[in-house]
Amino acid sequence: MSAATAWGAVEAQQAAPSAPPVPRRAPAALTELQRQVAEQAREIEALKQSMAQQASRYDELERSLAENRNASDRATAAATAATAAVDTRPIAAAPPRSIQVGQAPSQDTRLNVAPLFEQPGILTPKGTMVLEPSLQYAYSSSNQVALVGYTIIPSLLIGLVDVRQVKQNTLTSALTGRFGITNRFEIEARVPYVYRSNSTVSREIFTGSAIDNVFETSGRHLGDAEVTARYQLNEGDASTPYMIGTLRFKSRTGKDPFEVVTDCVTRCVGNTTGTGLPLDLPTGSGFYTLQPGLTWLFPSDPVVFFGSFSYAYNFKRSNVSREVLGGQREFLGDFRAGDIIGMNFGMGLALNDKSSFSIGVDLNSVGRVKQNGVPVPGSVRTQLATLMLGYSYRYDPKRTVNISVGAGLTRDTPDLTLTARIPFSF
Repeated sequence: MSAATAWGAVEAQQAAPSAPPVPRRAPAALTELQRQVAEQAREIEALKQSMAQQASRYDELERSLAENRNASDRATAAATAATAAVDTRPIAAAPPRSIQVGQAPSQDTRLNVAPLFEQPGILTPKGTMVLEPSLQYAYSSSNQVALVGYTIIPSLLIGLVDVRQVKQNTLTSALTGRFGITNRFEIEARVPYVYRSNSTVSREIFTGSAIDNVFETSGRHLGDAEVTARYQLNEGDASTPYMIGTLRFKSRTGKDPFEVVTDCVTRCVGNTTGTGLPLDLPTGSGFYTLQPGLTWLFPSDPVVFFGSFSYAYNFKRSNVSREVLGGQREFLGDFRAGDIIGMNFGMGLALNDKSSFSIGVDLNSVGRVKQNGVPVPGSVRTQLATLMLGYSYRYDPKRTVNISVGAGLTRDTPDLTLTARIPFSF
């Protein structure tokens, strides 16, 4: 290319107008990013403040829950200590209850187990008086067979067979009072009134009669009054049962078997074929009795296990005689009733804060009766066993209704026993 041509191109470029500059957008995008970062920082700060508030509320709730848990533990410990000294008819430590945050425990967390046996378990609190009227009905029936004659061969009897059906009804009303000397020691007194009626169906033993005769007799009088002392031996807990020692003394205030007139067989003037049965039924045993015992109670949520062991010693009576038909006295000598070895056990279940249900078994082994140091002919050791069911309903803090029913498991035990108790606290 020539010099003239190159110079012309240069001049043409200098003469042309210059192009406008390209706008710069980078600073605007950076500003937007900075704004978003600042907004996110504010949101993060707000979240931090919210988390701090939540953490503060959580700490406050934990402190409140800990305080309520400590209060609940103190209340439970106090209730357990009170339960150990108050009344097990049969114990019953109360079942644990769920407690809401901020709500105080119920002021009465104790629930008595429905009583089944004569020996209650939980003791009466110090300074508290309990009056317990009760009514008990017992029914029993038995067959008595006596063979009067001799046997030639095992299948042939020469003589008479005396068969008797005996039906007994006993109604006992009693008033029991208990007073708490301390939280671990109480005394009790019981005064019963007894009404009894017996019906004996038999045939004339020496006449060969085919007609049944009914011999009916009854008796009503004050029963044998008794006093009892109970003392709690230990402080039970979740792994150790409560142990309560008892000592009962029974008097002879009832009409005893030697005071009633007997329709004798050979001692009565002008009557050599008497029934040998009493014309008036006794209402007492006729012997002083001392009975030590030990009661145990073991709470195991949601039930309470309980039971007792006892030994009743009957004191001997000397120079005993009885009145027979015709006004005569028959001298019997020294008499001593058999001692009684007893035990019972059962369990109670709280249905709710007012009612409970119990089931148990009562066992007694009665020794032979001795006359002048020798066992009375026909007297044997007797085994008694009763299946017990009980229900208790607390009407209010001072009144409770207790119902129990017993079914005899052996022939010598009453077929049916029904008992109602209504203790009143003062």
